[in-house]
Amino acid sequence: MLSDKRIVLGVSGGIAAYKSVEISRRLVDAGAFVSPVMSSAAKKFIGELTLSALASEPVKTSLWEDEDPIPHTTLGQQADLILVAPATAKLIGNYAAGISGDLLTATLLATKAPVVLCPAMHTEMWEHQAVQDNINTLRERGVIIVDPEDGILAGGDLGKGRLAGVETILSNVELVLTKKDLLNLKILVTSGGTREPIDPVRYITNRSSGKQGYALAEAAFMRGADVTLVTSMPDFAPVGVKVLCAETAQEMNDVVMRNQEDFDIVIMAAAIADFRPELISEQKIKKIKGSTDLKLINTHDFLVDLGKGKRPSQTIVGFAAETEDLESNAMEKLKRKHLDLIVANNVSLPGVGFSYDTNEVTIISEDSKWTVPLSDKRIIADGILDAILEIR
Repeated sequence: MLSDKRIVLGVSGGIAAYKSVEISRRLVDAGAFVSPVMSSAAKKFIGELTLSALASEPVKTSLWEDEDPIPHTTLGQQADLILVAPATAKLIGNYAAGISGDLLTATLLATKAPVVLCPAMHTEMWEHQAVQDNINTLRERGVIIVDPEDGILAGGDLGKGRLAGVETILSNVELVLTKKDLLNLKILVTSGGTREPIDPVRYITNRSSGKQGYALAEAAFMRGADVTLVTSMPDFAPVGVKVLCAETAQEMNDVVMRNQEDFDIVIMAAAIADFRPELISEQKIKKIKGSTDLKLINTHDFLVDLGKGKRPSQTIVGFAAETEDLESNAMEKLKRKHLDLIVANNVSLPGVGFSYDTNEVTIISEDSKWTVPLSDKRIIADGILDAILEIR
């Protein structure tokens, strides 16, 4: 997601400086080249060696102790993005006023790259009018501010000022750096396995974790799309995505069909149940000797309705989880359901499909085929979106 991006990670002197270590590791894991810069105060909270070990190159801390005579200019010119986490009130004030008192503030002033600031401080400091004025000034200049969160602060106080969560910070970085090739497109994604009730405490479901659908929604949002996610698991939805809840196959049918006309692209990644109990008991079915008969009936395959009723400019994408004859089964579904694309995977293979963080897919259209080898589901998601763009 961040492959080959050069990111300067600035760390200023607040108690939240320890979180920069995890941020650095996650950025490197995502493929970024991370150049850490610490203020002198930051060194009182974390050691240089720790951050150097997890970044892409050793920490820089001074304008004067580097072989490069102009380290701030070099860092500023080479950076694709500068991230400061945490950003203290002092750093924010100096940056807003154009004061370059150390390597970090000098680098911020010597770059044309996008800047993401993540403030962290006590509530009283965050709410002070001078700090808010500086924040507003920086926002007006195009700096991205990742607001602090409510939570426990240094000294045990509770209030707003805690550094934003690592996932939130990384999402903002990725959002800034991702090419917006889906801008002005409205995309609906379904995700997760449906739950078909047997009685008030039991239901039939499948092994779907919803991870591939979440990855698709997140990737589409990062690439500029207006994304709505219809899911049975709303608590895990990506940041920035509108969420609609649907637990059963019928609920998903109703929500999708009611809203599908509003979307340019519909991606049906949900593992919707093929069967449901014919009768739902109003009371818990008691365990008794012998067996309990449970008659199942087919659910309605509304993906067929979507395919037949699609607008000329609309793209409908289906999924096929198979255990044999992958491509022939997928092509049959593509034609029978009048789809533009179908994403097929062999869920009998290790690391593929349900519950895994990885997947391996073959993406099929009427006259083309794309294969994405075993990869993180987010990489798979971008491969699917690339294929969609190719056929539109």
